Amino acid sequence: MTAVRTHQAQADELRAVARHLGRRRFLTVTGAAAALAFAVNLPAAGTAAAAELDPRRISEDPFTLGVASGDPLPGSALLWTRLAPRPYETGGGLPTGSRVTVRWELAHDERFRRGLRRGSAIAHPEFDHTVHVEVPDLGPGRVYFYRFRVGSWTSPVGRTRTAPAPGAHNTRLKLAAVSCQAYHDGYFTAYRHLADEDLDVVFHLGDYLYEYAVNSAGGARAYQDRVLPGVFDKETLTLDDYRLRYALYKSDPDLIAAHAAHPFVVTWDDHETENNYAGDTPENDVPPEEFLIRRAAAYRAYWENQPLRRPQRPQGPDMRLYRRLRFGRLAQFDILDTRQYRSDQAYGDGWQVPGPESEDPARTLTGAAQERWLLDGWRDARARWNVVPQQVVLSERRNVPTDAYKLSMDSWDGYPASRQRVLDGARAAGVENLMVLTGDVHVAYGLDIKADFRDPGSRTLGTEIVTTSVTSGKDGSERPANHANLTRANPHLKFYDGRRGYATVTLGQDSARADFRTVSAVTTPGAPITTAASFVTEAGDPGLTPA
Repeated sequence: MTAVRTHQAQADELRAVARHLGRRRFLTVTGAAAALAFAVNLPAAGTAAAAELDPRRISEDPFTLGVASGDPLPGSALLWTRLAPRPYETGGGLPTGSRVTVRWELAHDERFRRGLRRGSAIAHPEFDHTVHVEVPDLGPGRVYFYRFRVGSWTSPVGRTRTAPAPGAHNTRLKLAAVSCQAYHDGYFTAYRHLADEDLDVVFHLGDYLYEYAVNSAGGARAYQDRVLPGVFDKETLTLDDYRLRYALYKSDPDLIAAHAAHPFVVTWDDHETENNYAGDTPENDVPPEEFLIRRAAAYRAYWENQPLRRPQRPQGPDMRLYRRLRFGRLAQFDILDTRQYRSDQAYGDGWQVPGPESEDPARTLTGAAQERWLLDGWRDARARWNVVPQQVVLSERRNVPTDAYKLSMDSWDGYPASRQRVLDGARAAGVENLMVLTGDVHVAYGLDIKADFRDPGSRTLGTEIVTTSVTSGKDGSERPANHANLTRANPHLKFYDGRRGYATVTLGQDSARADFRTVSAVTTPGAPITTAASFVTEAGDPGLTPA
């Protein structure tokens, strides 16, 4: 990365610019003053004089992108949908500037014979006709079914769960971890299998979409055989670009099925905005004011298209995505954002020999405020398992078993002082059962988190479960080319597989079990799924052992 980080005053001014984001075309400007002059205000939902659309005028199915739920709380469910009769058109095929009343229903059963709650919400054009409904006063640890209605149209039925009560002595929780789903690299077959799993919650650990151009003539699939010239064959830059890219991804039937089957807890990595950006520093030599406007567009589209609650709604180029969820006394989940607040990657990014620049104690992956929040949360934790869903590999990964090794500057290896502060904080808080969930690298790892990665005999502090990609990297292989070097160089690496799929983790009072689930191919649809390996870690005695 060669872009120069702005001074704080200029960064604050640029954030003010991006909070007034609303242009439909990307701004090409040379300074903050020009950005201020060209920015157009995008009003909050409900502030514009949008006309109410008679739902009888909607002549095509508006629920083409399915339904979703997310961030389960003990007494509340968050329900999501978007109205898009023609999802590959700007605005989804609804009249420009029209708001639509959407009715929602919640029931105890899939056929809605035992209805529980119903209401309505407004799908505002300012939010691209997405709906986020927070349903309060529900029972803890319960399964519910939900659906939406507009005029004569009814959405698919979704199934969600609330979290157990804060003091509940729950003894079992099963989760899945997924990440990295490049549409052009393959079919979302893993999601079809995920929909059939018996899960309490799914954690998406980043790269929900990719900003790169999707070429209808290339990749493992071409828009599911649709020909849409000029819509997706360019990199995402504007708000409309990001919205349309979400429409492409969320129209996939396997992803629709997974969202309908389970509540999702999402966090982003880089590709939801731009590859390997760091804080307010873009990947390439782009003026910082342009990047912050782009980041604002990406963050807004992310919130619109994910089952997120109101506290996560962005303010211009800033969005508070790190948050905490508790599932009774069994598990506390501290969901991190390792992209928005990080220092720029050392030594120009990539795999580099570590040195004074990467080892500078001032460098941070989380930012100071998020780091304090995490450590304070551990000090107050009372759960059996402390689970940290996040983006990039935390454990050390030397690329070769010699002294001339390199490390990834984009992962925690590029921020070792930041990692040490977090691990020291876990020890100081008395966290005994630490588990980190990770995505990003398009392979599956099972790792022991060591007090000193350079000493294989040092204390094991926890376990790291790295889920492979859903599609990114195409089919992959069981033993990638660097398998021998990586396993020899890192004795704390207990498992390594390069195929596509996901991971499940079953938490219990006495132990946790991790199952690495893989599909044989993603470049052709319908591949079966198998369990490549299973590991157990005992409560109070961290470290992975084969199950």
